[in-house]
Amino acid sequence: MNYINFASKYDKYPETVIPGFDDQAFNGWKDIVKVISEELEHRNVLTVDCYPGVHDQELLSNFEKCRNFDLIIRMDDIFFESEKITEMMKPFLTDDRVRGKYYYGIITDFMDSSKLETARKKVRETVSENKKVLVYGFGAYLVTEKGLLVYADMTRWEIQLRYRKGESNYKANNPDEDSLKKIKRGYFIEWRIADRHKEKLLDRIDYYLDSEAEDDPNMVCGEGLRTALKSLVNRPFRMVPYFDPGVWGGQWMKEVCHLDPSRKNYAWSFDGVPEENSLFFRFGRVRVASPAMNLTKYRPVEFLGKKTFSRFGAEFPIRFDFLDTMNGQNLSLQVHPTTEYIHEKFGMAYTQDESYYILDCQGDGGVFLGLKEGIDPKEMIAELKEAQTGKIRFDDSKYINFFKAKKFDHYLIPAGTIHCSSSDCMVLEISATPYNFTFKLWDWDRLGLDGLPRPIHIEDGEQVIQFNRTTEWVKDNLVNRFEKLTENADYTETRTGLHELEFIESRVYDITTAVTFRSNGEFCMCNLVDGQEAVIESPDGLFEPYEVHYAETFIIPANAGDAVIRTVDGKPVKIIKANVRY
Repeated sequence: MNYINFASKYDKYPETVIPGFDDQAFNGWKDIVKVISEELEHRNVLTVDCYPGVHDQELLSNFEKCRNFDLIIRMDDIFFESEKITEMMKPFLTDDRVRGKYYYGIITDFMDSSKLETARKKVRETVSENKKVLVYGFGAYLVTEKGLLVYADMTRWEIQLRYRKGESNYKANNPDEDSLKKIKRGYFIEWRIADRHKEKLLDRIDYYLDSEAEDDPNMVCGEGLRTALKSLVNRPFRMVPYFDPGVWGGQWMKEVCHLDPSRKNYAWSFDGVPEENSLFFRFGRVRVASPAMNLTKYRPVEFLGKKTFSRFGAEFPIRFDFLDTMNGQNLSLQVHPTTEYIHEKFGMAYTQDESYYILDCQGDGGVFLGLKEGIDPKEMIAELKEAQTGKIRFDDSKYINFFKAKKFDHYLIPAGTIHCSSSDCMVLEISATPYNFTFKLWDWDRLGLDGLPRPIHIEDGEQVIQFNRTTEWVKDNLVNRFEKLTENADYTETRTGLHELEFIESRVYDITTAVTFRSNGEFCMCNLVDGQEAVIESPDGLFEPYEVHYAETFIIPANAGDAVIRTVDGKPVKIIKANVRY
């Protein structure tokens, strides 16, 4: 089936070329070991710090080849034993398959302080004797700040794929555990402490190792990585998207995003989520992947803007992702927690307000949104619970509004509003970034792709559903709240949301020739939702022209300043832009 009438130029592997470091970027263990070996001719200490999830055996065995080390310190010997770490984590892991509580501690909370001090002493003594030392593993920099520092990194998406294949969490013997629980442990605890630790090292790294591809690493000097990150805050850029199947997934992304046609479906695409996506940097013949979170942590003010940073800290507060149900199935009926609930129960500062922008739809595709007038809340909750036992099928038509959708509709979904997309919709979801705080209420009697019932959270959901958001209120407040702001020969600007309860502002630009996006010192996130391509230029010459294509999400950082969006060959385009409302 053809969903578009032109050849898509969607780029699955966007990269940024960084000049000046071609001779300081390396591919493969042979060249990497050679470079590090030469560095160690004049140094006694090699420190290899790592993100939890790297293949330790592969990395350690290769770095051991760099020299005949007189002392090797392995960081996993300094951490507490697996059982104690898991016990310490229990209050934050909870019994839920997907949801825990944020851990705000640091890496040393899980280390034996006496073993850490002993390791430091051993390194000092060995170095004083002019002998060679290798300190390897997660947190290695805490043992010694001297010597050559290599940081081995990887993206969260790759870690999640490894969990699915049976790899364990850091210092955990849980290869057969539900992968959702492993991801939960990573997201709520491991990755939190890892990012806090890594953030302190970004200015100190001598070499940065991209360890995503097994037995095929890429490495660049630390200054090359820092130059790459600094350059991105001054220009528009895209992150590397990833795609995942789901029980309700559709077919649209296969065509538009050039995905494997033999796969049954694709449900999600994360194309605008710095917490999850990666960046590709090109150094001559070597392409280095780096988690986009590194940019957020390394240059948060220049990236986000002063106002956004002062409000959210070094966290990216908006995400764009795709939900594809074209020739697929309904999403699960769901609700997101209110700010009070997510803060009290999960330790989050803000919640997952969101909206559905309809990129495409067909047939009877539409959106379930809000409650019907005059329903009995207790009766609805009772039927949802009974439906979970399999005794009845939940009657959504009795309780939930359904709005038949058309292309470019925009449905606003402040937290506490029951919602989901139906089949035959292609949704650009614009939302705040708290991860996985979706309370599923009804899943249409389905099992997940893992053969297990998908997690349902009626007990949480009934605490946050706003039962006063019924049909007329929803129509007046949440469906196509369009307000035309500007109309001229060059473009039309329309405010499309979000709701006053949400901190995100979204506007759609129908561009005939060109429009200027005023930065006001803050970032914006955009997607080209109609038309084949557009060019982004700096009116002040701050960055080179940047081309974007249909369905691609891109970010204009705060430091990039104003941006002119121009059409190509006189062909009009439509762009949706989101930013934090002030």
